[in-house]
Order: sequence, then structure tokens, then C-alpha cells
Amino acid sequence: MSQPAASARPRLHYAWIAAGVTFVTLLAAAGARATPGVILLPLGNEFQWSRATVSSIISINIFLYGLIGPFAAALYQRFGLRRTMTVAMLLLGAGYGLSTVATQYWQFVVLWGFVVGAGSGMAATVLGAAVANKWFTERRGLVMGVLTASTATGQLIFLPSLASAVTSQGWRAAPWIVAGATVAVAPFIWWLMRDDPRDVGQRPYGESGGAGSPGRPEFQADSSLQTQAASEKRPYPAGNPAKRALDVLFEAVRVRDFWLLAGSFFVCGASTNGLIGTHLIPAAFDCGIPEVRAAGLLAMMGLFDLVGTTASGWLSDRYNCRYLLFGYYGLRGLSLIFLPQALLGPAAGLGVFAVFYGLDWIATVPPTVRLTGEVFGREKASIVFGWVVASHQVGAAFAAYAAGAVRTGFGSYAWAFIGAGALCLIAAVGVLPIARRKSPAVAPAAA
Repeated sequence: MSQPAASARPRLHYAWIAAGVTFVTLLAAAGARATPGVILLPLGNEFQWSRATVSSIISINIFLYGLIGPFAAALYQRFGLRRTMTVAMLLLGAGYGLSTVATQYWQFVVLWGFVVGAGSGMAATVLGAAVANKWFTERRGLVMGVLTASTATGQLIFLPSLASAVTSQGWRAAPWIVAGATVAVAPFIWWLMRDDPRDVGQRPYGESGGAGSPGRPEFQADSSLQTQAASEKRPYPAGNPAKRALDVLFEAVRVRDFWLLAGSFFVCGASTNGLIGTHLIPAAFDCGIPEVRAAGLLAMMGLFDLVGTTASGWLSDRYNCRYLLFGYYGLRGLSLIFLPQALLGPAAGLGVFAVFYGLDWIATVPPTVRLTGEVFGREKASIVFGWVVASHQVGAAFAAYAAGAVRTGFGSYAWAFIGAGALCLIAAVGVLPIARRKSPAVAPAAA
């Protein structure tokens, strides 16, 4: 009887450990991405730079963060998750640590724009998608929601302390905090992270076969499965990862749904970390709200985002992802159009904004990942989603610079917020046709 063998198996599937390590990695990277919004004002004051000038540095950072995404997905396949994640943390630590001694504009462009931007891109949403796709067959949407919510958790942990440190010790305190956190995470990744379920003698969580009982998602690591997994193990795919990323892009651009996914994510980036993540604290300061209180507002939004994004992952496993995205973008658009009034009105208005905007800040990610997998197949979904994230970050870079330019030119952020809200309402309608019909170009990608 197989009963004793089944009972001897450990209950914890290693997929949950891989997801936990990824969550911590993304959390540290989220702290790194939250830093520019906290130090935008004091940095500009010290060097006498305009909002547009400082925003241009952050814009380069966001652009590189997005551009690296699809190539990072290919790097995960070529060199493995563990090595790539470790290098990402070391890049973030080096970029922020060295920036504390920078004094020239070009130095910040190199360190924040290129070094930190590259590190952020290697530890971004596309990493969560790669881990969820590789390690999970069941609960993939929920896991993607939790991993995406690490950004919100990072805000909760980092933003209040970063704002307090900047207020009491100057802007250089924030980069040092982030540098220490990211470098500390690197050995944790190297110790616990694994590249593939077969590295620990398992199949993806929820996948039946081998020695396990069909349909059972428990830890399947008895000797027969270990032997089978070892025989199935294959080396990392050879070839240039950059070429692979570009080859997948050339296939994807022939599919209509890719443009709908990328276009909606462009708007997503423009309305989240490009606009709110970068400019909400300066906009609040313009309206007489202290920086620490504004950072607390962002942290509060992070709390609701933690709930909203996790719930979005759960919902994306059960309901039509197109309709979920329609609701998310529509709600976000209305929230942004309301924001200028909330900043000028009573504190309760900002609380209402924080709740509604926070609930779907990045709730768009799990359904977008799922739709990308449905259209392009499991094997190429991570790289295609990397290109979709690149579009997200192009939108974020555009909004980060454009909002600074609007503030410099008009003395107010109001038109930037209203314009982003209008784009969200357009995106809400644009997502409805995604994955309604299969394109012939999709079939090879799913193989």
C-alpha cells in the first residue's frame, strides 16, 4: 500500500519557500523604488535643481527598470533565478551606497538611472511572474497577487522610516538604509532560493504525476520522484538571453492582444509609480502637508494595496480577468480625477483617496499575468510579460518627467493627476477585447 509512503512525505512544498524568498527580495527592491519619492525635495533643495531636473533622473531610473524586465526574464532562464536575484540586490546596494557621495548630475544619472535602474529591473514584477509560472500550477494567481503585494509591504516598512530619517538626518540617510537592506538580502537568496522544482526533486505545486497521487499538491519528494526528476533535469538553455528576449518580442508584436496588454500597462505605470509614487509627496507638500505625513499616506495606501492585490490574485483564479481589469482601471481613473480636490480639502478626502486608490494600486498585475499566459503560453509568458512591464515602465518614466514638467510650468500637479485619470478610463475600455479570440500567431508560442 502507498499509505505509509504518503504519510512520510513532508507537508511543505518547496514552492512556498521559493515564493517566500522571492517575496523578501521584491520587498527590499520595493524599498529601493520608494526612495526617490521621499528624497526628491531635499535633493533638489541641496543642489538647487528644479523638479523637472530631479524628475529626469528618476525618469531614467524607471525607464531602465522597465527595459531590463524582458531581458531579466531571459537571464532567469539562462543563468537561473538564484544568481540573477543575488546580482540584482548587489547592484541596488552599490548604486544607492555610492550615490551618497555623488555631487554632480551625471553621477546621479549613472548611479540612480543606470545601476539602480538595472538592479530594480532584475528584481521587479517580472520576477514574481517567473517564479509563479515555474513553481506553481495551482494557486498561481494567488501567489502572483501576494508577490505583487510585496511592493505594498515594502511601502509599509520603508516609507515612514525613510521619511523620518530624511527629516532628521538629511536625504543621504535613505540611500544608506536601502543599501543595507538590499545587501543583507543577498546571502539569504543564495542560501534558500532554487531555480527549478526539479532542483529539489519536485514538480510544480499542484501538478500531478510521478510518485505523487494525481491532483495532490503536497510535497512530492520520495526516492522514485527524486530519481525521475534528476533524469529530467536539463541544463540552462544555451544562447544569448538578449537574443531570446528579442525573438520573443518579434513574435509577440504580431499578436493584437500584446498591444492591448502593453498599452493598458503603459497607463498603469503612468498612473502609479511614475505619478503617485514619485510626485504625491511633493504635491502634498505644495498643499501644506508635511513630508512625514504624506509618506504615512503612501504607507496607508500600501496597506490597502496589500489587501487589494492579494485579493486580486485570488479573484483572477476564479473570474474573468478582463472584467477585473475594467473595474481596476475605472476605479483608479476616478480616484485620480478626485485627487486634486482631496489635496485641497479636509483630511478625510485624502483618506478616501488612499482607500480607493490603494485597493487597486497594483491589483492589475495578477490578471494581466494570467491573460499573458493564456495568450502566449507558459513557456514564453514570463518574457512576454517582461515586455509588457517594459511598457509599464515607459509609461511610468513618461509620467515621472511629465508631472515634474507640469508642476514647473503651471505651479500645480492638478492637470497631471486629471490627465492620468482620463488615461485610466480609456484603458478600462481597452482591456475588454483581450484574449476574446485566439490569434494563429499564438499557437507556436504555447508549445
